[in-house]
Amino acid sequence: MNNLQFETSPYLLQHAHNPVNWFAWKPEAFEKAKAEDKPILVSIGYSTCHWCHVMERESFENEDVAALMNEYFINIKVDREERPDVDAIYMEACQIMTGSGGWPLNCLLTPDGKPFFAGTYFPPMPAHQRPSWPQVLVHFSNVWKNQREKVEEQAEKLLGYIQRNDDVFLKNKNFKKNDLVPQVAENQKFTSDFLENIFYKMRDDFDRADGGFGGAPKFPATMAIQFLLNYYHFTKNEEAKNHAELSLDKMILGGIYDQIGGGFSRYATDREWLVPHFEKMLYDNALLVSVISEACKLTKKELYRETIEETLDFLEKEMTHPDGGFYSAFDADSEGVEGKFYVWEKQEIEEILGGEASLFCQFYGVSEHGNWEEKNILWREKTFEEFAETAGFEISSLKNRLKNCREKLFAERQKRVPPGLDDKILLSWNALMVSGLAAAFSALGNEKYRAAAVRNVDFLLKNFTKNGGHPSSLIPHPLLHTWKNGQAQYPAFLDDYAFLIAALVDVYEITFDETYLSVAEKLTSQVLENFHDPETGLFFYTSKTQTDVLLRKKDLYDNATPSGNSTMVLNLQRLALFLDKPNWRDFSIKMLDVMHETVGKFPRSFERWAVAAMNVVHPFHEIAIVGENAFEKAAEIRARFLPNRIIAASNRETSQLPLLVGKPDGGEALIYVCQNFACQRPVESLKEFDEMLK
Repeated sequence: MNNLQFETSPYLLQHAHNPVNWFAWKPEAFEKAKAEDKPILVSIGYSTCHWCHVMERESFENEDVAALMNEYFINIKVDREERPDVDAIYMEACQIMTGSGGWPLNCLLTPDGKPFFAGTYFPPMPAHQRPSWPQVLVHFSNVWKNQREKVEEQAEKLLGYIQRNDDVFLKNKNFKKNDLVPQVAENQKFTSDFLENIFYKMRDDFDRADGGFGGAPKFPATMAIQFLLNYYHFTKNEEAKNHAELSLDKMILGGIYDQIGGGFSRYATDREWLVPHFEKMLYDNALLVSVISEACKLTKKELYRETIEETLDFLEKEMTHPDGGFYSAFDADSEGVEGKFYVWEKQEIEEILGGEASLFCQFYGVSEHGNWEEKNILWREKTFEEFAETAGFEISSLKNRLKNCREKLFAERQKRVPPGLDDKILLSWNALMVSGLAAAFSALGNEKYRAAAVRNVDFLLKNFTKNGGHPSSLIPHPLLHTWKNGQAQYPAFLDDYAFLIAALVDVYEITFDETYLSVAEKLTSQVLENFHDPETGLFFYTSKTQTDVLLRKKDLYDNATPSGNSTMVLNLQRLALFLDKPNWRDFSIKMLDVMHETVGKFPRSFERWAVAAMNVVHPFHEIAIVGENAFEKAAEIRARFLPNRIIAASNRETSQLPLLVGKPDGGEALIYVCQNFACQRPVESLKEFDEMLK
């Protein structure tokens, strides 16, 4: 056993029995490296990473290889999901040195943490034009001993490149330190033409046959789809709406969606969405539930309602901690084979389903020879409605028969060895899931989704602080990033704060409990105090109180998850209106102003930034509902697709919320709508409200 036995991360615990003398990213490892004057070997991965497991089996479990590592290096294992700040620095070093990156990520550092070599997977013997891992170890142990000056010089140069790369997209020449007011009037930059340019750049990447963007591998691109839905709302551009729908439809009908158990895999390895990389991540499902809920409001498609319900059922049954938090991920592999848990042979299906097998195989594309490695990944060419119409089935009968088939296959599948579960609970990913549940409740009105959102956000507030917080109190700083077995650790990052603030605002809008806005206000103030970079007007990824990383980087890209910075723009936009804080609105405009040129040039890498920019061109409707039946009317308004709205409601006069103060609460609820610093006369009926928005 090594030092990882004392950690909570499932990924680190997987390596606790390695003969390598692993440390976690803790001060003791760096102290030992300095005391012994040894370089540090940091190996970064995550629990659902296939090649991480391969390298462990081949090298880290090998006694001879471990002996080399232990003799020449101080070895640190990092779970990139626990320490994304550490991963970001050394992944950038790898990309600078090799032109590419990935996991496992293996870096060599000086005792003070400066990188001088980085690479990904290395085999146990030379192969694939790669040196063996033992060759790398021996070579760099000699370099450290005999060319120390060159190592130090390389490390300083590499660190300089990493520091400069952070500002590559910050082109605003008019920025003045601590100036929160844009030097260029916002309406001169953020215009309908700017949004149209973004749409056409995204359009260039449309896969018009199979949906999504570009070719294989193909990722969900939820934030780009949200942009298209919003863009349609304001422009009535049918092409934007149609591509958003096509993309969602193809994913839902494809193999990337688990047709038996619900929930989405990480991405598709082909352009048709048939063959997934079978790992299931919490954040993908959270973001997909959110955007499908918005699409459901717009289109009222039964396919979307069914998918939301099935995905949330999967998350409730298989990824929920008894106290209300959500686990992180399921591995792609079971019994060491990718996808084994999920695929089927036709004969197996026929034995389980008997006389219903023919219908099932026809509907889910099952063949004798299979569609992937002689097995069958279940997928659908048509929706229930389309299949029923072409095959002459009555729709309710078809659905019931296929539901019975799926339940039988699901029960049989449960007898298989399941993929590994990463059961750590991350603040950022859970906050995304809270927002997904709030969106699902708004779209479908199912009370259990609201209850789950409230339960989860209360769990986060209680467990992710050093002292333990509660919705009824303002949270002490700092928040923490990860929780397992009753233990939370590592200072929270910008995206933890940003996603939690967004979730709190979302939960307010489905409960109208103003405590959640009070906590969101407090957390936003903490972000401004502890993460703000006065040189650029943006936010660092790490707090100024965190001291165990080489440098403070910025999180700008909208990648698999949204950027903490782009999410903070949206948070500041919304909270400025809820709380009457015009300086926060100015702050959000300043952030967009700094990123304006970059978002316009590369919108597919800055999709949530583009959504935030749309809110400048098309300002929010501020909707306030006051009166006896305010909550009922609010529920109906929430169910409408209105991407640029905030909503507050109260059935009593005690509210201290600026949007609600001074509005009488007697009798039939009145609906107030304000926009661009002007309010229209209040109306009673939803029909009048709809006319007002037109």
